[in-house]
Amino acid sequence: MAYLDNIQTFVRVYELGNMSAAARDQRISAAVASARISQLEDHLNVRLFQRTTRTLNPTEQGHLFYRGACKILEAVDAAEAEISNLTMTPRGSLFVAAPLGLGRRLIAPKLPDFKEKYPLIDIRLRLSDRKLDLAAEGLDMAFFLGIPEDSALRMRKIADIPRLLCAAPSYVDRRGMPENGDDLLRDKHACLNLRYPGAPEFQWPLQTDDGVQRFSVQGPFESDDGDVLTGWALDGHGIILKPIFEVAEHLKSGALIPVAEDNPPVPIQLACLYMHRRRQDPKTRLLIDFMADHIQAAMK
Repeated sequence: MAYLDNIQTFVRVYELGNMSAAARDQRISAAVASARISQLEDHLNVRLFQRTTRTLNPTEQGHLFYRGACKILEAVDAAEAEISNLTMTPRGSLFVAAPLGLGRRLIAPKLPDFKEKYPLIDIRLRLSDRKLDLAAEGLDMAFFLGIPEDSALRMRKIADIPRLLCAAPSYVDRRGMPENGDDLLRDKHACLNLRYPGAPEFQWPLQTDDGVQRFSVQGPFESDDGDVLTGWALDGHGIILKPIFEVAEHLKSGALIPVAEDNPPVPIQLACLYMHRRRQDPKTRLLIDFMADHIQAAMK
């Protein structure tokens, strides 16, 4: 397996462009990663990277070998998938990402049940509201709310998630109850928005008598953590647009109340994205199917 390990390390170094980052991704030391690349270069009798103290760039031979190395790893993945399907004992680790609210409330609580059903599969869960690069970050799959931009990924739609606008009663007492999207703009309501690097301008898509309209809302606060926005709303600092499952407990207790109900938000798509070459991996398929069943049942 040493040669295959060397190829896997080479692919990650090539994709990440950094020896230390690839070493962290592979859970090995930078010294081990460097040694694997050197062993591979000695075996091939070529230089795969041009190295300086600050840069690491693939050579022409490195570009060529990368294409072949990807095919080798895809063939190994496919062969392992066939064996797993045959023996019905899928095993190994899955690296999974999800938005914070979705991950905490719907994904993470069910992973122990999945592990009990498939004891040979380990789950490495990463929660973040920022945009993730599956290939660069070594992820097998990512649960996603919205419309993905990367057409190179495969997608499995799971459900359309209902959303609502809500705020604390103290905010409504102070600023008044907006009835619709026009009220949000005219009365300059404080709208709390999720913002991360590369995020588009804030526009809330609301359903009106004339169809879906986008309202360019503004507010005093923004964050890249959706739960921070919920906390600000609970403290009376503004209005949030949220999937209902994220705020259901606060709606039930009365800590948050619906606003602008004449123009409810458009539901948001919940899907799972995964790398094209992972499509035959039974671990990936099993976890997506398991979570799809759980989430669809929870939405009823």
